[in-house]
Amino acid sequence: MDANTETAAIEQVVRDAEKLQNDVDGFTGLLTGDVSLVNFTGIRLQGRDQVGEVMAKALETPLKDVLTRNELLGVTFPREDVAVASLVKHVNDGRRGALTFVLVKDDGRWLIALAQTTPIS
Repeated sequence: MDANTETAAIEQVVRDAEKLQNDVDGFTGLLTGDVSLVNFTGIRLQGRDQVGEVMAKALETPLKDVLTRNELLGVTFPREDVAVASLVKHVNDGRRGALTFVLVKDDGRWLIALAQTTPIS
């Protein structure tokens, strides 16, 4: 495993997740089918389908205007096909969150298997 190449691929997933935050199909395409996602408010979503449904409903509300930027702090590899990305989520209203992605390599592609955001006070 070339850690630099794999880290660069994960950096791209992080950029894509930020870029696609208002694109349900694009964003959910970055996720495993059984993803576990805990959002900024502590709501747990299970599975790509549920994430897509909740995301689509949220984008019909003023939440569509709440944009975030992801700052990648580092990536570790517990195994060659598993990565943990540590990030800071910057919300355009000034809030910040500690964001963790657990990614798995599936058929040569890194996918988000878990996303957890914890508000930073």
